[in-house]
Amino acid sequence: MTFLKSLAAAAAMSVTAGGAAANTIVDIAVADDRFSTLVAAVTAADLAETLSGPGPFTVYAPVNDAFAALPSGTVETLLMPENKDQLTNVLLYHVDDRKLTASQFAPGSNYYKPVLASERLCITSHSGVSIADGTGETANVIIADIQVSNGVIHVIDKVLLPGTRPACH
Repeated sequence: MTFLKSLAAAAAMSVTAGGAAANTIVDIAVADDRFSTLVAAVTAADLAETLSGPGPFTVYAPVNDAFAALPSGTVETLLMPENKDQLTNVLLYHVDDRKLTASQFAPGSNYYKPVLASERLCITSHSGVSIADGTGETANVIIADIQVSNGVIHVIDKVLLPGTRPACH
């Protein structure tokens, strides 16, 4: 994890040096230690500038514990330069190119298309919000509606992974 912390620190410096607008998705992630693995991944995939752009974006942001729950070695493998395309696909699966607050998710279970256009998510809104990914696993939104200058962040407890299309119930 020392490698991840070093990469996250480098990301924080490069984003700050890049003069990104205050309070973007990236600014909030960099400022919160719970997202250091996400920041390292966004940096390795060269998505920091994009997610600091005007948006609008909705980001389903996994906390460090969500990355730690992946099989051993998964994060380190995804961060390797030769796996940049795969890492980018995983990260884009967590991004919608609209600003969607929790109240804007239709009641019940409905499909939503993330930026990764070949995939979709099943988002269930009913006394809380949960998201089924392409593996059929479900992430829970543990903090909703963090408003930022270029969109909104929903903090989730699982890394979303593309795969066969999720079934909405």
